[in-house]
Amino acid sequence: MLLFIGGSELIFVFLFVVMFFGADKIPEIAKGLGKMMREVKNASNEIKREIKDSSNQIKDDIDN
Repeated sequence: MLLFIGGSELIFVFLFVVMFFGADKIPEIAKGLGKMMREVKNASNEIKREIKDSSNQIKDDIDN
């Protein structure tokens, strides 16, 4: 998705964010987005691990 966004579009979005939220809110917003992305990544990894564990358990049950 970011492949189709050029430099001028990024500047426009950044200026819009600064005007809408104010310059002092940007670090707070970035911190919140970082936390959200980390939680999504952790949840995704946990789901992958559970699926892998379940498939290994099924393989073990079939082998026995």
